[in-house]
Amino acid sequence: MPLASGSGSARAYQAGGAALLVAIAVILTALAFEHLGGYLPCPLCLQQRYAYYGGIPLLLLALVLLRAGRTVPAAALFAVVAAAFVANAAVGLYHAGAEWKLWAGPDTCESALRPLATDDIGRMRVIRCDEAPWRLLGLSFAGWNVVLSLALAAAAAAAARAAWRG
Repeated sequence: MPLASGSGSARAYQAGGAALLVAIAVILTALAFEHLGGYLPCPLCLQQRYAYYGGIPLLLLALVLLRAGRTVPAAALFAVVAAAFVANAAVGLYHAGAEWKLWAGPDTCESALRPLATDDIGRMRVIRCDEAPWRLLGLSFAGWNVVLSLALAAAAAAAARAAWRG
């Protein structure tokens, strides 16, 4: 069923589609920095990826539902995605604050003390949550995640509102 131009469903489809494309681009960029650039993620970095791993399929499902004329379930999914990205922005803000030494990071971001063989010590690479390995315009990966998560939350919320209004 084609979406009528200018309708709430069409606006929801545009906002939701934009959010989907941006979310895919963000997670692919994070994976490229890790696997191609050698920037290993800390535990908080990995935690911040969950919103993308969950949000991408939910956005896709919401778009399919919207296309099928199921505006209320689509609106609900868009709202769930918006909430997930707001929560993700909060985790990113916590992470960025730990990097700027505004507060302590979680204990999981420090090396665990356990008996190690001498060979293990030479191979270990401790990835700390309170040290930013890279910054662009003063923002670390975590800082950029805050900005992008808030933008994705806004787009998903706009899609939810437009879908709800039909």
